[in-house]
Amino acid sequence: MNINDLYAVILDRKENPTTSSYTTSLFKAGQDEICKKVGEEAIEVIIAAKGQGKQRLVEEVSDLTYHVLVLMAQNQVTPDDILGELEKRHR
Repeated sequence: MNINDLYAVILDRKENPTTSSYTTSLFKAGQDEICKKVGEEAIEVIIAAKGQGKQRLVEEVSDLTYHVLVLMAQNQVTPDDILGELEKRHR
């Protein structure tokens, strides 16, 4: 699975909510809760990077990436929007 595939799944949960979906529950909780989760995951990435080992860091960066993608979907920001911005900065 790549970032675009994961983003597509997240968008599908937003547009076709299911009661058993964690992603759906985030969208129902709203922008503030999604932002809170991004902040929590960012802190966990920092803690993992400070000595919990590579595997733990991979796990926490994965969690952060997922929650950032949910935040992006909530605000109609696509992975292509981000890649476009990064390309502009690289020039």
